[in-house]
Amino acid sequence: MQKESKSIADLLTGNPYPGRGIFVGTSADGKSACFAYFIMGRSENSRNRVLRREGDSLFTHPYDASKVKDPSLIIYRAVRFTEGGVIVTNGDQTDTIYEAALRGESFSAALMTRTFEPDAPNYTPRISAWLRTAGGTFDYSLSILRRNDKGECERAFFDYPSEAGQGRLVHTYQTDGDPLPSFSGAPRAVSSVPNDVGDLAEELWSALDSDNKISLYVCYIDIASEERTEMIINKLK
Repeated sequence: MQKESKSIADLLTGNPYPGRGIFVGTSADGKSACFAYFIMGRSENSRNRVLRREGDSLFTHPYDASKVKDPSLIIYRAVRFTEGGVIVTNGDQTDTIYEAALRGESFSAALMTRTFEPDAPNYTPRISAWLRTAGGTFDYSLSILRRNDKGECERAFFDYPSEAGQGRLVHTYQTDGDPLPSFSGAPRAVSSVPNDVGDLAEELWSALDSDNKISLYVCYIDIASEERTEMIINKLK
């Protein structure tokens, strides 16, 4: 049974470290597909990042390249716009999904080739979304690849229709800890999705822990015209 929907603020406020997160949903008026990607960090290496738009993609970039210690899991293409869709992830699986789509393969088939991140002892889950917005319709899929108690990769996939004012939120960690506890269960149901990109960005940014939040990207896509409106907030400027 699906738990009662809550607002983004209800789900994130007071959580010191949900890690990286993806939200996907539909505006309250039913006109826009919307999504958001946020990153947080505890270490100097993780906090030395900003989000930047380049062509059809959104990348994480080092704010100060001289301070980068290990770029392998913190520098990647987080968002890629495609014809009739968008891929959103917390790692280089963005490219795995895109390349599989070019071969006519499915979202789930692409991610069956991947596993959680090799960052022991946290073993950060890989979280991914695939939004389909072609032809005046909208639906989406979410995925979590996480390590189970046996050390194996548990791959979970979720498909959702467009529902006005509703969405789903998934993030890498339940909260802060050592090691960090992986997100558990299914993506959280979200209600009261605003109609304006700025309102969602303000709600999300305000809900994230002020010490650990780093960057946020929010995008609204008009379902009928596929016109996009977006916002980027970087703590480091």
